[in-house]
Amino acid sequence: MIDGLVLLTELSLGALVIVLAFRVATLARHEPLSLSATCDVPTAATATMPFAAPRPTPMRAAIDRTDLLTQLHILIGLQERDCREQGLDWQTAPPEVSQFAVAWLNGAACALCERSLRHTDTLYSLVAQIASRKTPVLQPEALQTLATLTRNNAWLACFRHGMDAAEHWRSHRFVPPPSSVYNAIVQNAFI
Repeated sequence: MIDGLVLLTELSLGALVIVLAFRVATLARHEPLSLSATCDVPTAATATMPFAAPRPTPMRAAIDRTDLLTQLHILIGLQERDCREQGLDWQTAPPEVSQFAVAWLNGAACALCERSLRHTDTLYSLVAQIASRKTPVLQPEALQTLATLTRNNAWLACFRHGMDAAEHWRSHRFVPPPSSVYNAIVQNAFI
């Protein structure tokens, strides 16, 4: 009798281990974790706020980064060409013109990325990286523009133009002239 009870208990535990392994495999397949999501290091912003929630860093964001980078390069390249055709060369224009382009590019990036990634340091560094390649603005200057974006109404207007342009571009693959960088700069700057 005791041997039968021990055997039944062993079989039950074995079945539970198999069910547990199946469940873990199912969860791992449907909810992948990245190393950065499990090992968040507090940043300066979260270190000052003891109850700040960690920023979400899903595995999918790493995959979409390449797609976002490609889309932003295409968008800003098309806008740079459009500006040149209209007689505005970013390389010889005043530095403020490049700051307007950075604000526009940030708006486009926010429209093209997932909502959870908007206004994050990761997105800002990506925008600053692209802006430093396409405009005369250096990466630290672009980051400064993005950090103080809400203090300047003209930059906010360019940001909004960028969001509208990217939303339209995503579905139609062209930027309407009212949402272009050139239009945003002409409406908000004295050039």
